[in-house]
Amino acid sequence: MAAVTIRNLSEETHRALKLRAAENGRSTESEIRQILEQAVRPSKRLKIGSELAALGEQFGGITSKFSRDKNPTEPASFE
Repeated sequence: MAAVTIRNLSEETHRALKLRAAENGRSTESEIRQILEQAVRPSKRLKIGSELAALGEQFGGITSKFSRDKNPTEPASFE
């Protein structure tokens, strides 16, 4: 798992993070992880696969008879 160091964080911000963490019953580190997760992966983000499935359902669904080719793809040649 990745680790991140945050330098030059003001004392005021650090105190606010500690207070927020205590209010939520988490460690400061856990609170920071939660804040970052919510910032970069919001729960209401657009999920393209789900949206496409919902769109297909609006039109009665799609039936296909395609099967996946399970043979490995040949690597590209640049010669």
